[in-house]
Amino acid sequence: MLGEAIAKAANPPRVWLQSSTATIYADRYDTPNDEHTGIIGDGFSVGVAQAWEKAAVDSCPPGTRLVLLRSAMVMSPDRGGIFDVLLGLVRRGLGGSAAGGRQYVSWIHGEDFGRALRFLIEHDVDGPVNVAAPNPLPYADFMRALREAWGARLGLPATRWMLELGAWAMRTETELVLKSRRVVPARLTQAGFAFDYPEWPAAARALVADWRR
Repeated sequence: MLGEAIAKAANPPRVWLQSSTATIYADRYDTPNDEHTGIIGDGFSVGVAQAWEKAAVDSCPPGTRLVLLRSAMVMSPDRGGIFDVLLGLVRRGLGGSAAGGRQYVSWIHGEDFGRALRFLIEHDVDGPVNVAAPNPLPYADFMRALREAWGARLGLPATRWMLELGAWAMRTETELVLKSRRVVPARLTQAGFAFDYPEWPAAARALVADWRR
């Protein structure tokens, strides 16, 4: 429907920013996934992401630049968002590692996310773009930095069966925590985009301060 609307518009938009997801890449611990050499994964969520991107590519009329936003988890202090959920674990003493904590977390500060969208509108970049901070880190380190930002000394770890029980109760999938998302933004950085929050510890401190306010 979006593609048809653009095709029929007397003055069509010059750029179409289409949401996608960084979960399209394979579960990896070795080498980061960028847009050039990243390995596309398999499974249900990857299949959804691939179908979503294909539909956008097939629907975008000539003359409109299509950008596929392979976004990592966007961290903002808003209530009900992913950062609020993770901080809630820390506040309750539950913010430890999950199933060992080796799996990588790809993330981006909400302010950098907004700046990246403006950058992509203003610069001639098309196709898949990883919208993620340049320094993903293992889940155990990710949660340790969040605990330190909050001022919590300890966080109870969660085993795989505990995660499966929690995912069932929340009607979600354990993949959200267990999949190793090691994604880096090669195309954004090559185009000259500079992150205000490239490292998670500083981003976590800023987010916690905003959340408290």
